[in-house]
Amino acid sequence: MRAGSLYRGRRRPGEVFLGAAVYGAAYFAVFLLLGIVGYVFFRGFRGLSIRFFLSVTSSLKGTAGIAGNMVNTVYLILLTLAGAVPVGVGAAVWLNEYAGNGILVRLLEFTLDTLAGIPSVIFGLFGMVLFGEVMGLGYSLLSGALTLAWMVLPLIVKNTRAALRAVPESYRQGALGMGAGKWDLVRTILLPSAGNGILTGIILSVGRITGESAALIFTAGSARILPRPAAGIRDWPARLGGKILESGGSLAVELYLQMQNGEYDTAFSIGCVLVFMVFLTNFLVKQVCGSEG
Repeated sequence: MRAGSLYRGRRRPGEVFLGAAVYGAAYFAVFLLLGIVGYVFFRGFRGLSIRFFLSVTSSLKGTAGIAGNMVNTVYLILLTLAGAVPVGVGAAVWLNEYAGNGILVRLLEFTLDTLAGIPSVIFGLFGMVLFGEVMGLGYSLLSGALTLAWMVLPLIVKNTRAALRAVPESYRQGALGMGAGKWDLVRTILLPSAGNGILTGIILSVGRITGESAALIFTAGSARILPRPAAGIRDWPARLGGKILESGGSLAVELYLQMQNGEYDTAFSIGCVLVFMVFLTNFLVKQVCGSEG
């Protein structure tokens, strides 16, 4: 105990400065987060109401709401995950369990790293040309979702590969020793064991999809309309399915448009919703990582 006290008393000036810098940076990050969140909620919380969530912004009716944008965001999340998750998880399984360490694997890893660093506006231009013009989808939720699927693919692949690598090697050896085939090993041992890590990548992808705007302006457009009401229950699937070919602006796109139009109070109210969704995403990631540990 005395030796510890003597050691603490002999700290060099450089150590004191480094400790102060680390603590200062940590407190600054916390205060910066509280400042941003506090200001956004201070400016936008008063605009939140039931009517705000259930109505659509219309200059003719004089209403401000995000119902259509919330529906569009849900469409984008579901469509993007439907395209990116099977491809991303499948690619990760192949790279980690089947491909080995050849030139092709290194080339694919370099490609994924490059895709992860490309600005989202470039993805938007690419999606506008390929999906909007070449494939004839135009400004539509499907065009935006296909573009976002390319954007989140590296995130899903990397998280899935990390989760697969974290599975103990004894699991593989035990399964193969009992006569299980490679696919049986992947299907019954590796994927269930890596489920939490895969889910973490999916949740992080949802966060990026929710906050994306640049790529969607070029591909999905900015329409705020809700799905047209159907005459009966049988007509709802066709109406809901038909909306994927229509233009639709997400919450992030609507926030950008409101700021551009000078409607700052509405923009900050949308910001409150987006901040809450970010908090919810981080909470889910913490829960998944905690249960994994």
